[in-house]
Amino acid sequence: MSLFNRTIVIAATAGLALLSPLTQAEVLAEAVPEIKIPLAKKPTSRPMTVAYVPYLKQYFIADGGLAAPPGDPMGSMSRSEVHIHDDSGKYLSSAKPGLDNRSIYYNTNTHQLESVTYNISSEAGFGPNTGIFSLLLNEDGTLKNDAKEITGHNPAFGSPATIPSYDADRNLYYAKQNRSNLVHIVESPKREVVGEIKLDLDAAGVRFDEISHYFVAYTGIKGEELALLDIDHKAVLLFNLDGKFIARSALPSTLKLRSQNHINGTGYSNGLFFVYAETEGEFGTYYGFRIQK
Repeated sequence: MSLFNRTIVIAATAGLALLSPLTQAEVLAEAVPEIKIPLAKKPTSRPMTVAYVPYLKQYFIADGGLAAPPGDPMGSMSRSEVHIHDDSGKYLSSAKPGLDNRSIYYNTNTHQLESVTYNISSEAGFGPNTGIFSLLLNEDGTLKNDAKEITGHNPAFGSPATIPSYDADRNLYYAKQNRSNLVHIVESPKREVVGEIKLDLDAAGVRFDEISHYFVAYTGIKGEELALLDIDHKAVLLFNLDGKFIARSALPSTLKLRSQNHINGTGYSNGLFFVYAETEGEFGTYYGFRIQK
């Protein structure tokens, strides 16, 4: 049975659950796949995260991991691309904003599509074209091959490979640290950590090497704000902002995850948790799952 055929069964079950009293928020025991985005071209590097721009009704998938090599004629510009799909998953276009993207998101405060680059902390040594940038859009919704710096490098982000998620409600970033339960809370442009969250992995029944190494999503749902991919057990784990484990949402058993899912190929946008299935389709496929209601 395909992931999308299973959606009908799961949605019916979720509908029955609505008949019972709801708490402030509810974690779905089984994640519901709501969108399938097959990549239409080979990623220039590694597919990272997914952003949704509501007024365009478009998804943006950022490649990362391809910094400009020494002597590159493009200078300090990365060749990593950003790929645009409509809200049905259809491929539209690609562009090269020149960034080694780690996290891409739509900032509802600035009404901009923004990217946090690799090594924003400069922990791996100072490099050019690192920081937080706005990606520039044309009027027709296509991307320009350009970006504008918002802030430069910031040591508060910690791990150079962190994939921070943005909390527009508090204007904060949650930067998961490499192979650990530790999350830095960053209030850019402040250059010191403003807080830390220690995710209770023991209560969730997982080890640090079974989960996403660098990414924890901000969901915006009170009491279930942080979502973490558990690769080894095919689930999404929900925590609150104190790091307390709340619940898990099981991913389909047929979903094929690989070791690279520890490092990249995830995201959260438009109320969906995204997971990249590298072996599905010619160039891999992103699935967007509903994990809460």
